[in-house]
Amino acid sequence: MGQAIRLVVLDIDGTINGDSNQVREPVKQAILAAQAKGVKVAIATGRMYRSALRFHGDIRSNAPLISYQGALIKDPQTEELVGHWPVDLEYALSLIDDFAEYADTGKLSVHLYINDELYVRQITAQTMAYAQRSNVEAIPVGDLRQFLIEQAPANPPTKVLALSDDPDLITMLLISLKQRYTPGQLYLTKSVATFFEATNPIANKGTAVKHLAENILGLDRDEVMAVGDNFNDLEMIEYAGIGVAMGNAPQGLKERSDWVAPDVDADGAAAAIARFVL
Repeated sequence: MGQAIRLVVLDIDGTINGDSNQVREPVKQAILAAQAKGVKVAIATGRMYRSALRFHGDIRSNAPLISYQGALIKDPQTEELVGHWPVDLEYALSLIDDFAEYADTGKLSVHLYINDELYVRQITAQTMAYAQRSNVEAIPVGDLRQFLIEQAPANPPTKVLALSDDPDLITMLLISLKQRYTPGQLYLTKSVATFFEATNPIANKGTAVKHLAENILGLDRDEVMAVGDNFNDLEMIEYAGIGVAMGNAPQGLKERSDWVAPDVDADGAAAAIARFVL
């Protein structure tokens, strides 16, 4: 073991939040015990900022909140915007075009996030389920392309998301669009099997956690532990001195982490905190 862990960064869904859509008591207790030792506990999620706030409050997080895959960092205590890296308008419009044929047939629902609001062409069943779980309202605006052109000069999109009930379609889109766009143009990932996510290339959980640890809290990467359950957590797991994959994570993520915790429903995040922090 190197230096003591002074910052713990936790993903939400599949990490501290399972099927119940609640943080379980053992996880809350482990977080409180870590905080009692002077450790900062932060959240890094693909969720909207407003959708992540409930979890930030639930675990009594004492650090700025990383949302939108790292594209937006804000401190709920002070309302201070710590960092925002939106998607370039040109690429956002291009993605809408890429998704068009699937969106037209109803295989794909496209979500645009501007100023922490969710905008969609129309309310689909996929969007309704998403909005319900996230506890946010989706705002239908008709033509997304036109809407974006009107909004973007003053309010560029923080993230573009495409949802489908078909995981194979999401995988196919991810593979093909990773060939179309360079890593310098867009950061593309899957947060769950049915969510295709696109953000600014410098916005991922790894760069956000690095910014939080080094520039805001004055910590070294060896003092950071990151816990996550999917490929959108890879960068922060690789950045952290201790990177932990959940038991319910895909094999590819487990292979690139330092330790594999139990599943989310077995309170794996609490086990990681107990092992490396307490």
